[in-house]
Amino acid sequence: MWKRTLLGAVGAIHHTRSLSTRGGATISSAVDSMILRSLKDHYMEVAKMNMPPKVSPPSSFTIVKGALDSEGPVLTRNHGDEEISIYVMRLANVDDEQSGDMDQLFVHVDVSKPEQKESLNFLCALYEDALGIHSVSMRPKLQQSDGYILAPTEYAGPVFEELDEKMRDAFHNYIAERGVNDSLFKFLQAWLYVKQHRNLMRWFKTAGLFIDGKKAATGA
Repeated sequence: MWKRTLLGAVGAIHHTRSLSTRGGATISSAVDSMILRSLKDHYMEVAKMNMPPKVSPPSSFTIVKGALDSEGPVLTRNHGDEEISIYVMRLANVDDEQSGDMDQLFVHVDVSKPEQKESLNFLCALYEDALGIHSVSMRPKLQQSDGYILAPTEYAGPVFEELDEKMRDAFHNYIAERGVNDSLFKFLQAWLYVKQHRNLMRWFKTAGLFIDGKKAATGA
């Protein structure tokens, strides 16, 4: 659904560009009107979409305030003196794009300690019934990067699949002990739907206000 809506808006914009090559202020005005009408129609279509049922994260995790409006962590929890932060994005294939489903999620798990300058970062694929680790690396702590995960400062670590099986199992047990497992999937899946919906609504609105020459309200 998200892809079809975006493609519809992009198609309207491409069409108006072809008209604008014919010249004249009248054409320019017609182009603006066409884009505004298309943006409004798509905005109303997205506004009518049903949101998934509300899902709470596992009780050990807390939702990060303002996460829906940032690219920072979504969930956080403490484990002893460690802070565990969870980032998420969609990991989609062609079938997912066509159906609108989110059966795979792309998750960063950041484990930091107060006395350490770097944190241990796990890159994982999360499914409804499984979690797989793709890589393990040392990265700058979140406090040094305003909530964004930075690239490793030095060696990024070995290819995870090339590690000894016992070590791979040990790393899986390590994050499982910190509450990182498939129990996170339902919440993160619903959270991403809501985030995408908000972002899409905001995009149609702010683009329309810009083309119409109006200033977006604060927080729009």
